[in-house]
Amino acid sequence: MSAIDPRITVGVDGSAGSTAAVAWAAKLASRRHLQLKIVHGLQIAGLYYGGGLSGIGAQTLFDAIQADGERAVADARGLAVSIDEDLVVTTELPNEPPVPMLIEESRHARLLVVGRTGADGFADMLLGGTAAAVVSHAHCPVAVVRGTTRPSATGPVAVGVDGGPNSEQAIAVAFEEASLRGVPLVAVHAWNDVTYEDAFGTARILPQPESLERDEDRLLSQRLAGWQEKYPEVEIRRVLVRDRPRHALLDVSEQAQLVVVGSRGRGGFTGMLLGSTSQALVQHAQCPVLVVRPELTA
Repeated sequence: MSAIDPRITVGVDGSAGSTAAVAWAAKLASRRHLQLKIVHGLQIAGLYYGGGLSGIGAQTLFDAIQADGERAVADARGLAVSIDEDLVVTTELPNEPPVPMLIEESRHARLLVVGRTGADGFADMLLGGTAAAVVSHAHCPVAVVRGTTRPSATGPVAVGVDGGPNSEQAIAVAFEEASLRGVPLVAVHAWNDVTYEDAFGTARILPQPESLERDEDRLLSQRLAGWQEKYPEVEIRRVLVRDRPRHALLDVSEQAQLVVVGSRGRGGFTGMLLGSTSQALVQHAQCPVLVVRPELTA
């Protein structure tokens, strides 16, 4: 991996979602004494090839897209500076599609932030195939900030904990975030007592639910072991529920200021963003969601 600069990078497109992402990223950069880079992919090159445009028509569209991009970046920069006038802010408007541009930016950033609002802006990227491409290849953690959320300023950090290795880095990042923010950490472990055994989806109720709950409690304790010693100042609140993970995490997001989850499935973020838990969080969480790849930390 390339050397990581002391900065947070945020992608903007002028939507309400990206505005919320800029505000969130600027506040975080200010608190962490990091630089903030604002980027916008113009994606103009394709207009001249196979788009049926040439001459004056193409130039007019080029100018309009350029102007929209410059306006989006200027507005984002103004918002960031209004949050902290001493914040070091840089901007860039490369003539590149958003996906490869953001992936390349993630090589040098400590955190990549994108916004989401409804069915526009980065929403299509996050919920479609291009979203999977961006997040599955990002070289740093990615935060998704929805423009309609009202995150708690004093709420805890929450982390989803499961039995796989993918949650280990999420736990590490969540403890660090809770420590830096000076808030409790809610460790959520949810399981379902129904399992599907074959390709036809035959359901089987697992026996001895009390024994299963003890096993799940033991698993959660094992996952948190060692972190309490490393972060003694962080108050840990354990949430152990027999439910689908997405339900438990969405409930916690109503009071949290950040939910941290690890990537899952084949292809890193690909499996995670196409899965029901992550997709539900990206679409409906009431606070920003930070997704961490197994091999990377913030």
